[in-house]
Amino acid sequence: MLNTRGWARRAKRWCGSGERYLLPPDANGTVARVGVTLRPADDDTLSYVETLLARNGLPSEDVRAKPNCFYVGYDGETPVGVGGVEIHGTDALLRSLVVEEAARGEGFGTAICELVEATARSEGVRSLYLLTTTAPEFFDDRGYVEIDRADAPGPIRRTSEFDGLCPASAVCMTKSLKVRDR
Repeated sequence: MLNTRGWARRAKRWCGSGERYLLPPDANGTVARVGVTLRPADDDTLSYVETLLARNGLPSEDVRAKPNCFYVGYDGETPVGVGGVEIHGTDALLRSLVVEEAARGEGFGTAICELVEATARSEGVRSLYLLTTTAPEFFDDRGYVEIDRADAPGPIRRTSEFDGLCPASAVCMTKSLKVRDR
């Protein structure tokens, strides 16, 4: 469960202008940014997650084994993309962020990324790691830096993505999630 105390004040400090406020999570863990809502994947949406990942050449083989890691981004009631975070203490693996082809270029990828980061931060994550074969520029623009794959922490290197789902040629990146003023 996400802690909602002081959420609006933290959101203003995190994001700046009112158009980018993260809205407080509800009782189901749903978080939002104006225009995009991020909801935890459930039995009804896991097939959507798997299909969207597979359609875009991203790992989907372990989605059912780790359903609590995945989220669906919505524009109103229309799903526009997915993202995930696999938490290992204060480190986490950003999982398979992807937006529907028809919705690309509208800022949904950035919004979903920010919401997944906010979710991770609220769970005590201090550093995010990811592997990408297609979007290093996207993540670079959002403050991620490339690192050697061997420099990722042990629990991250032992995830299924590092251990075989993603090719050795994938770029490894990291981002520090700074603790915000409360």
